[in-house]
Amino acid sequence: MSEITEKKTILSGIQPSGDLTLGSYLGAIKNWVELSEEYNCFYCIVDMHSITVRQNPAELRKRTLAQLAQYIASGLDPEKNTIFIQSHVSAHAELSWVLSCYTMFGELSRMTQFKDKSAKNADNINAGLFTYPSLMAADILLYQADLVPVGGDQKQHVELTRDIANRFNGIYGDVFTVPEPFIPKVGARIMSLTTPENKMSKSDKDPGGCIYIMQKPEEIMRSFKRAVTDSETCVRYDPENKPGISNLMSIYSVAAGKTFEEIENEFAGKGYGDFKVRVGESVVEMLRPIREESERILKDKAYVEQVYREGAARASYVANKTLRKVYKKVGFVAK
Repeated sequence: MSEITEKKTILSGIQPSGDLTLGSYLGAIKNWVELSEEYNCFYCIVDMHSITVRQNPAELRKRTLAQLAQYIASGLDPEKNTIFIQSHVSAHAELSWVLSCYTMFGELSRMTQFKDKSAKNADNINAGLFTYPSLMAADILLYQADLVPVGGDQKQHVELTRDIANRFNGIYGDVFTVPEPFIPKVGARIMSLTTPENKMSKSDKDPGGCIYIMQKPEEIMRSFKRAVTDSETCVRYDPENKPGISNLMSIYSVAAGKTFEEIENEFAGKGYGDFKVRVGESVVEMLRPIREESERILKDKAYVEQVYREGAARASYVANKTLRKVYKKVGFVAK
């Protein structure tokens, strides 16, 4: 037990609002696997966050379990990591309410994701969409997380979580660990294949811009062959002037384990066509074992249920300790 407490704690999660993308894998999950030995890791499927946008209930349940299988198939060992479904740990909703009373209206108004999602869902600008950074803060602070692996677009939310934690600690003493954002250098931001100035996202209007972990190999190859490049023929890393090629190089670098210099040398004097095919092939081979193992895991319903029940029990044990402390501090009568 002492070994666990000496390790720093990491928490991260992904919404099951769509299938997991190549960006999710390279930018998040692949890095999570490498952190398992060094840190005390909590990885959650944040289904409560996903309902700020209307979801098909049957599809949401299906994607939640599929995402759990993909976490494990990607190398996240349920014995070494606490893997759980957010809605299975009621402390997330409970602490979220308390923290929303310590989050300022002006702070929430400045969140760029609220502005972006409001623009995309003009007919459903609900209170949850506005206050969900308080829920995200609860997700993190419940586990006394030291580090939160996030993409650059989520860094703002971690900064707000730090502000909320400091505000609460300033009033009630040392209650929460103040977390730091953990942004990996490689693969942190994988861009769309068709609009490389935008992040690869499951909400991409052009289906060819996004690659999914469970996608068929022929579909993956088709998307890479159609990937946007530029009018030159030189494979060179230059994100500002060559965003499409630079994005493909970032993907290939992680998938094939090569440096940008090695990639430039490999394709010196060769056209973009050869390069795009090679990137596509490396991604197909990287995702193949994950897809096949995910399919196998999903068929074992008893195992999937065992993983999420045990994960929720372990997460609840830690989360409820924090929640009891918070309730006592704010003046709630103990049960």
